[in-house]
Amino acid sequence: MNCLFVMPAWSVAAVLTVAAAPPQRVVTNATAPRAAVSEPLKRVSSRRDPAATRAANARPVTAVASANRTATIEPAAQGFVNAVQVFPYAAGLVFQVYTAPGHVTDIALQPGEALVSVASGDTVRWVIGDTTSGAGADRRTHILVKPFAAGLATNLVITTDRRSYHLALASTAKTAMAALSWSYPDDALIALKRVHTEAAVRAPTTTGVELEQLHFGYAIAGDKPAWRPLRVFDDGRQTFIEFPASLAGGEAPPLFLVDRKGEAQLVNYRLKGRFYIVDRLFDAAELRLGTQHQDVVRISRIQTNANRRGA
Repeated sequence: MNCLFVMPAWSVAAVLTVAAAPPQRVVTNATAPRAAVSEPLKRVSSRRDPAATRAANARPVTAVASANRTATIEPAAQGFVNAVQVFPYAAGLVFQVYTAPGHVTDIALQPGEALVSVASGDTVRWVIGDTTSGAGADRRTHILVKPFAAGLATNLVITTDRRSYHLALASTAKTAMAALSWSYPDDALIALKRVHTEAAVRAPTTTGVELEQLHFGYAIAGDKPAWRPLRVFDDGRQTFIEFPASLAGGEAPPLFLVDRKGEAQLVNYRLKGRFYIVDRLFDAAELRLGTQHQDVVRISRIQTNANRRGA
């Protein structure tokens, strides 16, 4: 016997509704998106005081501006020689130059100094060129600058085979510097030191010595290192030991006096040029240099009047 079950219409509609509905995703704490939790925290942690941020960003700019102001050298009345402002040169300084439209300002380099390059921050509103004067060792390079209008400001960097120059250019309505150049204190000190060195080299080893009193009777024996003395002599008061010129580029050997018992004692001496000057006479001495292999040169005085000039 066949049985037929009839489902109420409301039940059929409910079943069809459930079957047609898409499956719902169950969200748990484990599968919840992290952004929903962390984003509010991120926004809170990134907040900063705007005033503090502006202050922090301004510190490097303030430091640069302060350094530039401190390093800038302005023209001074006492620095003019006629119409030429002469700045004392030092590396790292910024030299202020005032120009004006319709006027050319001459920036003169050191005689003999070769120009390498010129760079400017504004090449549109400034005319910048170079020329030379003189010849040979007196040949001099000149950088010529002229603004198109008043109220302009830029910088200029000049590099040469000797140094670099940093200049701050400003244009006024009428007043312009005719020319500027530099003095070089470091070069003057180097030249002065060179003169003193050359004078010391040319100066006699000793003064007030009569040739008749010079005694050349010394024997040199022992090892033959590069610094082996060339000769030894005395004037009756002091003993002079002459070395090769190569002594200046190497280590100088100490001097020991040797007594009659053969005992050596270190003696004081002065080094002048390539001479040892000992303020006494001695019969025997040794020059020693080295540790593992020691070079020893012995100097012995020969007692004879024939070695005294004029005898």
